Amino acid sequence: MTEKALITGISGQDGSYLAELLLSKGYEVHGIVMRSELENPTQSLWRLAGIINQITLHPASIESYPSMLNIVKQVRPDECYHLAATSYVSYSIEDEFSIFNSNVNGTHYILSVLKEAAPKCKFYFAGSSEMFGKAEHSPQNEKTAFHPRSAYGITKVTGYHLTCNYRDNYNMFACNGILYNHESIRRGTEFVTSKIILGAVKIKLGLTNELFLGNLEAKRDWGYAPDYVKAMWLMLQQDKPDDFVVATGQLTSVDEFCNLAFSYLGLNYLDYVKQDPTLYRQAEDVPLVGDASKAHEVLNWKSEKSLSDMIKEMVDYHIGKLKKSDISC
Repeated sequence: MTEKALITGISGQDGSYLAELLLSKGYEVHGIVMRSELENPTQSLWRLAGIINQITLHPASIESYPSMLNIVKQVRPDECYHLAATSYVSYSIEDEFSIFNSNVNGTHYILSVLKEAAPKCKFYFAGSSEMFGKAEHSPQNEKTAFHPRSAYGITKVTGYHLTCNYRDNYNMFACNGILYNHESIRRGTEFVTSKIILGAVKIKLGLTNELFLGNLEAKRDWGYAPDYVKAMWLMLQQDKPDDFVVATGQLTSVDEFCNLAFSYLGLNYLDYVKQDPTLYRQAEDVPLVGDASKAHEVLNWKSEKSLSDMIKEMVDYHIGKLKKSDISC
C-alpha cells in the first residue's frame, strides 16, 4: 500500500527537496500551498517545477482550521511534515503579530486536525536553532535549555512544546527536528548566504561592484538542505517518536563564507564587501552550533556535502541563471 505524505510549506526550499525525496521512495505526495501561489506558479512554485505533475497541491491557509480539516480528511496522510512558517528572523514589532498568528496557531491547528481526523499519522515539526537564542553553552544538543531572542524563535519553541504535548497527552507519533541553518540553490535571496553568493556572481559578471553586509564576524553552523530533509524522513521511520538536533557541528563566519564564494570566482572578497551597520544583528555571546550526536547514533544520519562544495554548487547555479536571463533579454 502506497504511503501518503502531506507537506505544509511544500513550495519552500525544504518542502521541495522533501517532496523529491519522498517521491523517490514511492510516496504519494500532497502539499499545502496558498491560493495566491497557484495563481502565479512561475514565481511561487518554481522549486517544484520538476515534479509538479507528480504531486497533488491543495490551496489552503494553515491559519484556517476548517480548511486544514477538510484536506486531512480528504488525504488521510500516513505522515505529515509541518514546514510552513514565517521563517525570516525579524526583530521588528510590526512583524511579531503576524509571525505569532501564522506559526503558533498554524502548528496548533494542524496537530489538532490530525488528532481529530488522522490520529495514526506521524507528525514532524520543523524546529530551529533560533530556539536556543542566548544559549547557555556551546555546542547545543537536545537537552540544552531554550532561550529565544526573536519572535520567530519564540514561536518555534511554542511549536516544539505543542508537539511534545500532543505526543505525551494524546499518544501521537510526533517529532521535533531542531535544524540549524541549511542552504542550497533554492534558498531565498533574503538570507545572507544567497545574498553573498548572488552578490559575488553579479560582481564577477560586471553587474555590480560592491556587496553590503552586516557583521562579518558572525558565525553560523551551515549545512546542506537536501541532507537535512533526509533527517526529517528518518525521524518518522523510527519505532518511537523523539526529538533531534540536526547540524554539522562546524562554525563558519560570514567573512569565511565570503572568502570561499569569492575565491571560487577568482576574486578577493576584501575588495568588494562593505560593512553596513544598519544590517548588524545582535551577536551571540555563545555561538549557535549543533551537536547532532543523537541523530548520528539513532538515525544513522550525517551531513554529507561539505560547505565548500555547497558554495560551489550555489555559485555555479546563479552564474548559469544570470547568464541565461541575460541571453533571454
